[in-house]
Amino acid sequence: MTRIAFLGTGLMGAPMARRLLGAGHHVTVWNRSPEKAQVLAQAGAVPAADPAQAVAGAEVVFTMLADGAAVADVLFARGVADAMSRDAVLVDTSSIAPAQARDHAAALAARGIAAVDCPVSGGVPGAENGTLALMAGGDAAVIARIADVMAPLGRLTHVGPTGAGQVCKLANQQIVAITIGAVAEAMMLVSSGGADRAKFRDAIRGGFAESRILELHGGRMIARDFQPGGPSRFQLKDLNAVADLAAGAGLTLPLTETVRAGFSDFVASGHGDTDHSGLLLHLEAMNAAHPEARTTDD
Repeated sequence: MTRIAFLGTGLMGAPMARRLLGAGHHVTVWNRSPEKAQVLAQAGAVPAADPAQAVAGAEVVFTMLADGAAVADVLFARGVADAMSRDAVLVDTSSIAPAQARDHAAALAARGIAAVDCPVSGGVPGAENGTLALMAGGDAAVIARIADVMAPLGRLTHVGPTGAGQVCKLANQQIVAITIGAVAEAMMLVSSGGADRAKFRDAIRGGFAESRILELHGGRMIARDFQPGGPSRFQLKDLNAVADLAAGAGLTLPLTETVRAGFSDFVASGHGDTDHSGLLLHLEAMNAAHPEARTTDD
């Protein structure tokens, strides 16, 4: 049994914490909205009143927070870094900019604390089922040390030095966003041609267009169920970070820029908390003069 602190028990953090509890670990939890942490008490977690209290005595500290600013606030402004044991490991599963991850790791290293940036992919279903893709950046020995703790969450891969986990997550988010856009456009093309979207999706399953995006988000588009698993504002945050990283490297990424512009407009129109598969709604609005491109099932 490992003593774990889990900071941030929202859409992703709560099921991840439950997986760790199910594996027999002692888990203390904290969340900015206390009721989200209190719910986990039913599963055996110990809610803490503040994040510094949560990490006292923890061997591994997880953060799953909204962005880099939130991570920095919890670690350094709210006392977590000072309250952590010097032999503990911080595992930041939040999606933040690679430069922020490196800055946080350096500040923690100055205090004698090891840090791993380990963003995840797989959404809420992956968090619930323990099938997340875990992209770890940091020291190989530290990552090997926490491998057993990470096992209930999904498949852990050491992708490179500090910050590399976040780079890989951004690349993952590129693929997710572009593929969501491609599936959404295909759905509209199918409808405009008189075919049934659900049957189209069934027909191409197992072919070269098969993907988790087609399976999960294509299903959401057909059901028109856009309650957030992955809010569009977070998708846009990641695409903005991709743009910054690409600019720094002198890269031109035209597909990414196109889909980023779409998500920017979608979020600006009031859909920041709509699931990112809801990009379909934005594309349908762009084609409002062609109602046949919407859906044959409405």
